[in-house]
Amino acid sequence: MQFSAPLKSSPHCLPSPDGSYIATVFASVVNIRAVSGLGVVNVVKLGQDFAGPVLAFQWSPSSRLLLVADAERVRVVSAVDDSFSATVRNHGAAGTKPAYVGFGASDGEICVVSSFGLKFSLFNLASSKAVEIGSPKIFSSSSASKCFSFRPETRHLALLTRSAGKDMVSIHSYPTRALQRSWAPDTLDAQGLAWSPDGRWLVVWDSPAHGHKVLFYTSDGHVFKTWSGPGNPPPEDRDYSLGAGVRSIQFSADARHLAIGDFSRSISLLSMASVTESMRLRHPKTLVPRETLQVWQEQIAVSHAGHVSHTFLRTTQVISPAPALRDNSEPVSGCALISFDPSSALVATRQDDSPGTIWIWDMQAAELRAVLLFNGNVASVSWHPQVPETLLIRCESDQHNGLVFVWDPLSDGPRSVDLAQHFPGAKVGSKPRALWLGLNSPNSPPLVFFSDAHNYVLACLGDTDQGHVPWGATGAGPSSGGFNPVEESPLHLVPAAGPRPEAPDLGEEDDDDSELEDTFVHKR
Repeated sequence: MQFSAPLKSSPHCLPSPDGSYIATVFASVVNIRAVSGLGVVNVVKLGQDFAGPVLAFQWSPSSRLLLVADAERVRVVSAVDDSFSATVRNHGAAGTKPAYVGFGASDGEICVVSSFGLKFSLFNLASSKAVEIGSPKIFSSSSASKCFSFRPETRHLALLTRSAGKDMVSIHSYPTRALQRSWAPDTLDAQGLAWSPDGRWLVVWDSPAHGHKVLFYTSDGHVFKTWSGPGNPPPEDRDYSLGAGVRSIQFSADARHLAIGDFSRSISLLSMASVTESMRLRHPKTLVPRETLQVWQEQIAVSHAGHVSHTFLRTTQVISPAPALRDNSEPVSGCALISFDPSSALVATRQDDSPGTIWIWDMQAAELRAVLLFNGNVASVSWHPQVPETLLIRCESDQHNGLVFVWDPLSDGPRSVDLAQHFPGAKVGSKPRALWLGLNSPNSPPLVFFSDAHNYVLACLGDTDQGHVPWGATGAGPSSGGFNPVEESPLHLVPAAGPRPEAPDLGEEDDDDSELEDTFVHKR
């Protein structure tokens, strides 16, 4: 295991989707480093008119462009050269902040959800044209992304709006975003929509206050089926229909299953081949370890020298997950997190009534395979994008400051990785984040990006005796140590190694509107 030297960061610091670069927004510039060598490859000036604060910071899906937005404008720039630059001004109502700003279905499209649900805007950077659609249904900053979804491959936009007290779903073509179909779904208060990863289904779900209702539409807008909860619930769920309804949905990566979570201790799994419930995963209140169920409990020990170690002991006795610790007496329940691994073989869940517990389920056998018990609330969970069945976990507590945990089915419990010791003063500040760094190289060892509001560190979790880390054999980082502010100056820019990438494809050559296939074409 090797670590890079700490490098200067900010509250807005992100690795690219392909894991090749790390971009950081400072006062008036964006600094881009290459993971290979950790040298600065570009410094983009935002301009004096970019006043801040930064409302959105995002990489494009191709890892070629960067989006930086404040309340007045959106800047889109090329990450590693000066081949592209665009500015969108006055994208919202004066004096307001947009609820959402981000890339659309391609590098050349920007989506903006205005505050108060005034409009949903799409900006085409190739044609310099804008399309505005009024009254998006969901416009809070935390959930605005649920009101729209882009279909894989064809890039059709599905949008949820509300007008005259009625929900509406519309489908818009790419790239013109012309309206192709619209209809009023059978919902009282729809809470979101999503395309399946294979593009076969468009799913719309109703508010939990109106029971369990999930509608499945074909790609051209014909309703195929309505799911209203399990048809034959077990005795422990006999009052299932009386409780609150759908809280969250999550497709598996292979689009074969849809997991539906509500406010009970169970998760419904639907087979998308027939859109019928295939299994139901129920979180037990008491865990009985056995050969096929591993229960790992965190142990914290402090040595005489003051060193704190975090290890995991496999429990052999019956145990119950620790309940949530809250100041108020209001009860909490339901599944707060559902996450499939990229192979769709495992799914990780977290219950609100036991926020320090992660449950790992085997999808093929529909059984609980592992339970991880932590001494702090779990803050984030993510599967590695390339390494199958490898989970990254971060907890929130003073005892877990600067710690991440890595688990896989063949390990003897989660392994702790202490990143705080590699930060200045061996202390991690505010806004910590832990992300996988997914490199395109198939033989690359697992890499972790960990940052706070001031610094970030990269960690290589693989066996470094069999290969070197991307930033160098010693992991020392750039010669400046990463803290000299001169590094961020364009006058000391380190040139990028290798050929310059081609200009990003903004989709300007695709002038024909794509058509949605008709579900009932065979009847004609």
